[in-house]
Amino acid sequence: MTDKTPRRRSDPLVKPYLKWAGGKRQLLPEIKKRLPENLGNFRYFEPFVGAGALFLERQPRRALINDNNEQLVLTYEVVRDHIDELIAALNVHKANNSEEYYYQIREQDRNGEAFAGLSAVQKAARLIYLNKTCYNGLYRVNSQGLFNVPYGRYIHPAICDEPVLRAIHGYFNYENVEIEILNDDFEIAVETAGHGSFIYFDPPYHSPDNTNFTGYQAGGFGENEQRRLRDVFIARTDAGARCLLSNADTPFVRELYDDNRFEIIAVKAKRVINSDSAGRGEIDEVLIRNWR
Repeated sequence: MTDKTPRRRSDPLVKPYLKWAGGKRQLLPEIKKRLPENLGNFRYFEPFVGAGALFLERQPRRALINDNNEQLVLTYEVVRDHIDELIAALNVHKANNSEEYYYQIREQDRNGEAFAGLSAVQKAARLIYLNKTCYNGLYRVNSQGLFNVPYGRYIHPAICDEPVLRAIHGYFNYENVEIEILNDDFEIAVETAGHGSFIYFDPPYHSPDNTNFTGYQAGGFGENEQRRLRDVFIARTDAGARCLLSNADTPFVRELYDDNRFEIIAVKAKRVINSDSAGRGEIDEVLIRNWR
Protein backbone atom coordinates (compact mmCIF):
# COMPACT_ATOMS: atom_id res chain seq x y z
CA MET A 1 0.00 0.00 0.00
CA THR A 2 1.06 3.57 -0.50
CA ASP A 3 -0.08 6.85 1.01
CA LYS A 4 -2.13 9.19 -1.17
CA THR A 5 0.19 12.18 -1.33
CA PRO A 6 -0.17 15.39 -3.34
CA ARG A 7 2.19 16.07 -6.24
CA ARG A 8 2.56 18.70 -8.91
CA ARG A 9 0.14 18.06 -11.76
CA SER A 10 1.31 17.38 -15.34
CA ASP A 11 4.63 15.86 -14.32
CA PRO A 12 6.77 15.58 -17.50
CA LEU A 13 8.28 12.34 -16.19
CA VAL A 14 4.85 10.70 -16.43
CA LYS A 15 5.30 9.02 -19.79
CA PRO A 16 5.25 5.48 -21.20
CA TYR A 17 7.46 3.01 -19.34
CA LEU A 18 7.10 0.36 -22.05
CA LYS A 19 7.86 0.17 -25.76
CA TRP A 20 4.70 -0.94 -27.55
CA ALA A 21 3.91 -1.65 -31.18
CA GLY A 22 1.37 0.92 -32.34
CA GLY A 23 2.31 3.31 -29.53
CA LYS A 24 1.20 6.89 -30.09
CA ARG A 25 4.19 8.99 -29.05
CA GLN A 26 4.91 9.92 -32.68
CA LEU A 27 1.27 10.81 -33.38
CA LEU A 28 0.62 12.79 -30.19
CA PRO A 29 0.91 16.25 -31.82
CA GLU A 30 -1.79 15.33 -34.36
CA ILE A 31 -4.03 13.78 -31.72
CA LYS A 32 -3.72 16.71 -29.32
CA LYS A 33 -4.93 19.10 -32.05
CA ARG A 34 -8.16 17.09 -32.33
CA LEU A 35 -9.07 16.63 -28.66
CA PRO A 36 -12.24 18.15 -27.20
CA GLU A 37 -12.03 21.56 -25.60
CA ASN A 38 -11.99 21.46 -21.79
CA LEU A 39 -10.89 17.82 -21.82
CA GLY A 40 -10.14 18.06 -18.10
CA ASN A 41 -13.88 18.25 -17.44
CA PHE A 42 -14.47 14.85 -19.05
CA ARG A 43 -14.04 11.38 -17.60
CA TYR A 44 -11.33 9.80 -19.74
CA PHE A 45 -11.69 6.25 -21.16
CA GLU A 46 -9.02 4.33 -23.06
CA PRO A 47 -10.09 0.72 -23.73
CA PHE A 48 -6.93 -0.28 -25.69
CA VAL A 49 -4.43 1.51 -23.47
CA GLY A 50 -1.21 -0.26 -24.52
CA ALA A 51 1.74 1.85 -23.39
CA GLY A 52 -0.64 4.73 -22.64
CA ALA A 53 1.11 7.56 -24.49
CA LEU A 54 -1.93 9.86 -24.66
CA PHE A 55 -3.26 8.84 -21.25
CA LEU A 56 0.06 9.52 -19.51
CA GLU A 57 0.66 12.75 -21.42
CA ARG A 58 -2.79 14.13 -20.52
CA GLN A 59 -2.77 12.78 -16.94
CA PRO A 60 -6.55 12.99 -16.50
CA ARG A 61 -7.96 13.32 -13.00
CA ARG A 62 -10.75 10.77 -13.65
CA ALA A 63 -10.02 7.89 -15.98
CA LEU A 64 -10.70 4.26 -16.84
CA ILE A 65 -7.96 2.43 -18.69
CA ASN A 66 -8.30 -1.08 -20.03
CA ASP A 67 -6.46 -3.66 -22.09
CA ASN A 68 -7.20 -7.30 -22.85
CA ASN A 69 -3.53 -8.17 -22.31
CA GLU A 70 -3.57 -9.49 -18.74
CA GLN A 71 0.18 -9.18 -18.21
CA LEU A 72 0.22 -5.58 -19.46
CA VAL A 73 -2.61 -4.60 -17.12
CA LEU A 74 -0.75 -6.29 -14.27
CA THR A 75 2.23 -3.96 -14.81
CA TYR A 76 -0.01 -0.91 -14.38
CA GLU A 77 -1.41 -2.33 -11.15
CA VAL A 78 2.04 -3.14 -9.79
CA VAL A 79 3.39 0.32 -10.68
CA ARG A 80 0.43 1.76 -8.79
CA ASP A 81 0.59 -0.51 -5.73
CA HIS A 82 4.09 -1.99 -5.31
CA ILE A 83 6.62 0.45 -6.71
CA ASP A 84 9.50 -0.27 -4.31
CA GLU A 85 9.27 -4.04 -4.83
CA LEU A 86 9.02 -3.58 -8.61
CA ILE A 87 12.12 -1.39 -8.76
CA ALA A 88 14.05 -3.90 -6.65
CA ALA A 89 13.03 -6.76 -8.98
CA LEU A 90 13.95 -4.77 -12.09
CA ASN A 91 17.36 -3.99 -10.64
CA VAL A 92 17.95 -7.74 -10.22
CA HIS A 93 17.14 -8.23 -13.92
CA LYS A 94 19.40 -5.30 -14.80
CA ALA A 95 22.31 -6.79 -12.87
CA ASN A 96 21.90 -10.20 -14.50
CA ASN A 97 21.01 -9.15 -18.04
CA SER A 98 22.61 -11.28 -20.76
CA GLU A 99 21.37 -13.28 -23.70
CA GLU A 100 21.40 -16.48 -21.68
CA TYR A 101 19.57 -14.85 -18.77
CA TYR A 102 16.99 -13.33 -21.16
CA TYR A 103 16.02 -16.74 -22.52
CA GLN A 104 15.80 -18.18 -19.00
CA ILE A 105 13.31 -15.45 -18.06
CA ARG A 106 11.43 -15.73 -21.35
CA GLU A 107 10.98 -19.48 -20.84
CA GLN A 108 9.14 -19.01 -17.55
CA ASP A 109 5.72 -18.91 -19.21
CA ARG A 110 6.33 -22.31 -20.85
CA ASN A 111 5.69 -23.94 -17.48
CA GLY A 112 2.16 -22.93 -16.53
CA GLU A 113 2.36 -24.11 -12.94
CA ALA A 114 5.70 -22.40 -12.30
CA PHE A 115 4.52 -19.17 -13.95
CA ALA A 116 1.34 -19.17 -11.88
CA GLY A 117 3.55 -19.36 -8.79
CA LEU A 118 5.29 -16.06 -9.59
CA SER A 119 4.11 -13.05 -7.60
CA ALA A 120 2.41 -10.11 -9.31
CA VAL A 121 5.62 -8.10 -8.87
CA GLN A 122 7.74 -10.86 -10.44
CA LYS A 123 5.38 -11.13 -13.42
CA ALA A 124 5.31 -7.36 -13.96
CA ALA A 125 9.10 -7.07 -13.67
CA ARG A 126 9.45 -9.95 -16.13
CA LEU A 127 7.28 -8.23 -18.74
CA ILE A 128 9.09 -4.91 -18.37
CA TYR A 129 12.50 -6.61 -18.54
CA LEU A 130 11.58 -8.62 -21.65
CA ASN A 131 10.05 -5.54 -23.27
CA LYS A 132 13.19 -3.47 -22.71
CA THR A 133 15.62 -6.13 -23.92
CA CYS A 134 13.77 -8.03 -26.66
CA TYR A 135 14.35 -7.49 -30.37
CA ASN A 136 12.98 -4.13 -31.61
CA GLY A 137 10.86 -3.66 -28.48
CA LEU A 138 8.24 -5.92 -30.06
CA TYR A 139 5.60 -7.45 -27.77
CA ARG A 140 4.41 -10.59 -29.57
CA VAL A 141 2.87 -13.85 -28.46
CA ASN A 142 2.28 -17.04 -30.40
CA SER A 143 -1.01 -18.92 -30.81
CA GLN A 144 -0.59 -20.37 -27.31
CA GLY A 145 -0.16 -16.90 -25.83
CA LEU A 146 3.56 -17.41 -25.12
CA PHE A 147 6.00 -14.53 -25.53
CA ASN A 148 8.32 -15.50 -28.39
CA VAL A 149 10.50 -12.49 -29.33
CA PRO A 150 14.30 -13.06 -29.51
CA TYR A 151 16.93 -11.16 -27.53
CA GLY A 152 17.69 -7.65 -28.76
CA ARG A 153 21.40 -7.22 -27.88
CA TYR A 154 21.06 -3.56 -26.78
CA ILE A 155 24.18 -1.99 -25.27
CA HIS A 156 22.46 -0.09 -22.45
CA PRO A 157 18.77 -1.05 -22.26
CA ALA A 158 16.70 1.09 -19.86
CA ILE A 159 15.55 -1.89 -17.82
CA CYS A 160 14.76 0.11 -14.69
CA ASP A 161 13.78 3.72 -15.46
CA GLU A 162 13.20 4.52 -11.80
CA PRO A 163 12.34 8.25 -12.12
CA VAL A 164 9.63 7.52 -14.70
CA LEU A 165 8.19 4.59 -12.76
CA ARG A 166 8.07 6.60 -9.52
CA ALA A 167 6.46 9.55 -11.32
CA ILE A 168 3.70 7.32 -12.70
CA HIS A 169 3.22 5.77 -9.26
CA GLY A 170 2.87 9.26 -7.82
CA TYR A 171 0.30 10.22 -10.45
CA PHE A 172 -1.80 7.12 -9.79
CA ASN A 173 -1.75 7.83 -6.06
CA TYR A 174 -2.33 11.57 -6.11
CA GLU A 175 -5.12 12.37 -3.65
CA ASN A 176 -7.48 13.92 -6.24
CA VAL A 177 -6.91 11.34 -9.00
CA GLU A 178 -9.27 8.40 -9.61
CA ILE A 179 -7.89 5.85 -12.08
CA GLU A 180 -9.73 2.57 -12.67
CA ILE A 181 -7.67 -0.18 -14.31
CA LEU A 182 -9.47 -3.04 -16.08
CA ASN A 183 -8.53 -6.21 -17.95
CA ASP A 184 -11.68 -6.76 -19.97
CA ASP A 185 -13.27 -6.63 -23.41
CA PHE A 186 -13.18 -3.14 -24.94
CA GLU A 187 -16.97 -3.02 -25.23
CA ILE A 188 -17.42 -3.69 -21.52
CA ALA A 189 -14.73 -1.16 -20.62
CA VAL A 190 -16.68 1.73 -22.17
CA GLU A 191 -20.25 0.63 -21.48
CA THR A 192 -20.78 3.40 -18.87
CA ALA A 193 -19.36 6.19 -21.06
CA GLY A 194 -21.96 8.80 -22.01
CA HIS A 195 -22.41 12.55 -21.60
CA GLY A 196 -19.36 13.99 -19.87
CA SER A 197 -17.09 11.18 -21.12
CA PHE A 198 -14.26 11.14 -23.64
CA ILE A 199 -13.12 7.86 -25.20
CA TYR A 200 -9.88 7.37 -27.11
CA PHE A 201 -10.03 4.14 -29.13
CA ASP A 202 -6.62 2.91 -30.29
CA PRO A 203 -7.22 -0.68 -31.44
CA PRO A 204 -4.82 -2.97 -33.27
CA TYR A 205 -4.90 -1.46 -36.74
CA HIS A 206 -6.70 -2.90 -39.73
CA SER A 207 -4.10 -4.68 -41.83
CA PRO A 208 -5.39 -6.39 -45.00
CA ASP A 209 -1.84 -7.39 -46.01
CA ASN A 210 -0.67 -8.22 -42.45
CA THR A 211 2.15 -5.66 -42.41
CA ASN A 212 0.70 -3.91 -39.35
CA PHE A 213 1.55 -5.79 -36.19
CA THR A 214 -1.45 -7.24 -34.29
CA GLY A 215 0.14 -10.00 -32.18
CA TYR A 216 -0.39 -8.53 -28.71
CA GLN A 217 -2.77 -11.37 -27.85
CA ALA A 218 -3.35 -14.86 -29.20
CA GLY A 219 -6.26 -14.65 -31.63
CA GLY A 220 -5.51 -11.22 -33.09
CA PHE A 221 -7.99 -8.48 -34.04
CA GLY A 222 -9.56 -9.20 -37.41
CA GLU A 223 -12.20 -7.49 -39.52
CA ASN A 224 -15.11 -8.86 -37.49
CA GLU A 225 -13.62 -7.22 -34.41
CA GLN A 226 -13.14 -4.01 -36.38
CA ARG A 227 -16.86 -4.11 -37.24
CA ARG A 228 -17.77 -4.73 -33.60
CA LEU A 229 -15.60 -1.77 -32.62
CA ARG A 230 -17.45 0.41 -35.16
CA ASP A 231 -20.73 -0.65 -33.56
CA VAL A 232 -19.40 0.30 -30.11
CA PHE A 233 -18.23 3.65 -31.49
CA ILE A 234 -21.76 4.31 -32.77
CA ALA A 235 -23.38 3.15 -29.51
CA ARG A 236 -21.19 5.43 -27.39
CA THR A 237 -21.89 8.28 -29.84
CA ASP A 238 -25.61 7.71 -29.35
CA ALA A 239 -25.02 7.72 -25.58
CA GLY A 240 -23.47 11.19 -25.79
CA ALA A 241 -19.76 10.41 -25.34
CA ARG A 242 -17.09 12.24 -27.30
CA CYS A 243 -15.15 9.57 -29.24
CA LEU A 244 -11.82 9.71 -31.06
CA LEU A 245 -10.41 6.68 -32.86
CA SER A 246 -7.06 5.93 -34.54
CA ASN A 247 -6.70 3.35 -37.28
CA ALA A 248 -4.96 2.57 -40.53
CA ASP A 249 -6.10 4.57 -43.54
CA THR A 250 -7.62 1.75 -45.58
CA PRO A 251 -10.77 1.62 -47.74
CA PHE A 252 -12.25 -0.86 -45.27
CA VAL A 253 -11.85 1.54 -42.32
CA ARG A 254 -13.16 4.52 -44.29
CA GLU A 255 -16.23 2.52 -45.32
CA LEU A 256 -16.87 1.40 -41.74
CA TYR A 257 -17.03 5.00 -40.52
CA ASP A 258 -18.80 6.49 -43.53
CA ASP A 259 -21.34 8.39 -41.42
CA ASN A 260 -22.08 12.10 -41.71
CA ARG A 261 -21.80 12.42 -37.92
CA PHE A 262 -18.12 11.45 -38.09
CA GLU A 263 -15.07 13.36 -39.30
CA ILE A 264 -12.30 11.29 -40.91
CA ILE A 265 -8.93 13.05 -40.76
CA ALA A 266 -5.93 11.70 -42.71
CA VAL A 267 -2.60 11.88 -40.86
CA LYS A 268 0.86 10.39 -41.25
CA ALA A 269 2.78 8.72 -38.45
CA LYS A 270 6.23 7.18 -38.14
CA ARG A 271 6.38 3.58 -36.99
CA VAL A 272 9.61 2.10 -35.68
CA ILE A 273 8.22 -1.08 -34.10
CA ASN A 274 6.67 -3.69 -36.37
CA SER A 275 6.95 -7.41 -37.00
CA ASP A 276 7.87 -6.73 -40.64
CA SER A 277 10.21 -4.06 -41.99
CA ALA A 278 7.56 -3.14 -44.59
CA GLY A 279 5.38 -1.87 -41.77
CA ARG A 280 8.01 0.58 -40.44
CA GLY A 281 8.57 4.17 -41.46
CA GLU A 282 5.94 6.77 -42.32
CA ILE A 283 2.49 5.31 -42.87
CA ASP A 284 -1.00 6.64 -43.59
CA GLU A 285 -3.41 6.67 -40.68
CA VAL A 286 -6.77 8.20 -39.88
CA LEU A 287 -8.22 9.90 -36.83
CA ILE A 288 -12.00 9.55 -36.64
CA ARG A 289 -14.06 11.66 -34.26
CA ASN A 290 -17.76 12.06 -33.63
CA TRP A 291 -17.83 15.84 -33.36
CA ARG A 292 -16.70 18.67 -35.62
